Amino acid sequence: MRAAESRYSRQIRFAPVGEEGQSKISAAKVAIVGCGALGTVQAEAMTRAGVGRLRIIDRDFVEVSNLQRQFLFEESDAAEGVPKAIAAARRLARVNSQVELDPIVADLTPANVEDLFEHIDLILDGTDNFETRFLINDAAVSSGVPWIYGAAVGSYGIKMAIVPGRTACFRCVYPEPPRGAQPTCETEGVLASVTAAIAALQVADALKLLVGGPQAVDARITTMDVWQGSIRQIDATPRDPECPCCGLRRFEYLDGSRRAPVSLCGRNAVQIHERSRPVDLADLARRLGSLAPVRCNEFALRVALDPYELTVFPDGRAIIKGTTDVGVARSIYARYVGA
Repeated sequence: MRAAESRYSRQIRFAPVGEEGQSKISAAKVAIVGCGALGTVQAEAMTRAGVGRLRIIDRDFVEVSNLQRQFLFEESDAAEGVPKAIAAARRLARVNSQVELDPIVADLTPANVEDLFEHIDLILDGTDNFETRFLINDAAVSSGVPWIYGAAVGSYGIKMAIVPGRTACFRCVYPEPPRGAQPTCETEGVLASVTAAIAALQVADALKLLVGGPQAVDARITTMDVWQGSIRQIDATPRDPECPCCGLRRFEYLDGSRRAPVSLCGRNAVQIHERSRPVDLADLARRLGSLAPVRCNEFALRVALDPYELTVFPDGRAIIKGTTDVGVARSIYARYVGA
């Protein structure tokens, strides 16, 4: 038996996959958006399954609080402030050298989403906010690429596969972002067991779609509460002919008309990504070094400016921790990075 067959032999012996299905998995190109609690499990499972190319898109860096549930990361990654996409790819390269890994340290935006999803066969959602999911949905529906939504907080999780042209899209189910304050991992906590379980269900749908095509998944929403021990499946909302996205094909998030700075889930932080403006991190480190200790590497600069923490990335994007006020965040950015 050849090495590849030996590696995936138990997967190949599963009748619905077989050798033909494994060949399809090995030829597939998959994107994971968000490499946190959901995304790390997705990334490792897809890598071990032998997907051909895995693009990991994440804007954030590893912190100690991530280690409770984000399986690919280690204490050294947090100590060094390594971007999650980079840390994940380093680990996964040691898991399966046959998979082409493509880590992207970036925020998914209307300006880059088409490039990042170009030639991608399937998208896995590992994000933490509705705005990015609406953007994924717009991009997926416009190009006909299936994607799998997932979310978890506390002990509760939800999963839904979205196949453009066949199932309801995300905006059929959620026409608008929820109003008011929503529970987050910061306020409600989260169990690693529920994030791992939801991610595993997302990966199962991903493999079904790669092997069996658009008809392989049911148009259902799965919810679970691992603390209560409950699992429920309901039929998803039928496709809405008046849906702004899949019905009327108005891609309001893709064209950027509804884009704004985002408050990050559970981080008491605002991300500034209004324009792409390359920043010389080494020069910025020298300038800020007289104000406070600076941690800087090729991926990001981080400085504590009491009561805020400023993280700047080479593309000009920044995360201001310590506030959810967009005006304050913009002021901090202008003061220390430039208008």
